[in-house]
Amino acid sequence: MEKVRIGIIGTGWVAQVFHLPVYAKLPEASVVCLCDRDKSRVRAVAEKFGIKKFYTDYQEMLAAEELDAVDICTTTSAHREVAVACLEAKKDIFVEKPVARQYAEAVAVAEAAKKSKRKVMIGMNTRFRPDTMILRSFIESGDLGKVFYLKAGWLKKLIDELVWMKYKDKSGGGVFLDLGIVMLDLALWMTGFPEVQRVSTANYSQKTNGVEDSSAVFLSMKNGTTITIEVSWNFYIEQELFYCNVYGDKGSAKINPLRIHKEMHGSIVNVTPGTNDDASNLFRRSYENELKHFLGAVRDIHPVISTVDEAVQRMKIVDAIYKSAERKKEIYFK
Repeated sequence: MEKVRIGIIGTGWVAQVFHLPVYAKLPEASVVCLCDRDKSRVRAVAEKFGIKKFYTDYQEMLAAEELDAVDICTTTSAHREVAVACLEAKKDIFVEKPVARQYAEAVAVAEAAKKSKRKVMIGMNTRFRPDTMILRSFIESGDLGKVFYLKAGWLKKLIDELVWMKYKDKSGGGVFLDLGIVMLDLALWMTGFPEVQRVSTANYSQKTNGVEDSSAVFLSMKNGTTITIEVSWNFYIEQELFYCNVYGDKGSAKINPLRIHKEMHGSIVNVTPGTNDDASNLFRRSYENELKHFLGAVRDIHPVISTVDEAVQRMKIVDAIYKSAERKKEIYFK
């Protein structure tokens, strides 16, 4: 396969700011068509990126085009329907996070993937940041010892282009399905995907109706690890805050900026590898690394990272997180 022929469904903010610019720089990628229900927008985006073909009906696109893969950047409410249709058309797919609004929708995508025997990758670009990859390598090598506590958070304003996330029918939830699911995935990935024992959640709606704009989550894992996650669109802070702090019995670490410390000969030593990436560059590179990985998986160079099966298990936890907030009680996993 010389170039991966890609169709993109959904031409909103994430497609325009990240996906399309990244594909334009990758020699192995060829975006041959776009699709969006908004005809004026898809036409404008196609013209901007020099893409000759565009559609307003994804079924028409799938029937007309010879594609190797489809990149799905629609609102979350359309993920299940569009993903299943693409899989039935025998296309490998990339689905921006989250995979779906609820666990049941995620299961439907996973079942379609199994039936079609096609590759599915879910967008979790935080795994592909250079600093998180370095930190995970330190954890996997045992440099921090046994990780017993991880705390992660993301506090930022909701950008205007994503206001649809305030509507539960389109998003499935509020800030947790926007930012929290990313931090949940990062925490699980960092700690080797331990099984959840119980979860407790407090959600707040200060400036939203129907969905939460702040969320605090406490997870106890069966291996003894504790994870806390805080996310908000509504904290009064000077600038965006994105963090992940990891504590082990031999050392500790954090990202943004990356710092790794461990005990050596009775002293605390900074063992952070040299890096000069700033936060914005790390974020941009995460999308470049992620989409390049997807193309490599389509070309059978390596297996998919961030699989649909992982996404199904993640959504099972997300459902429990929302259930805990609604019932105002701790939820136990069997």
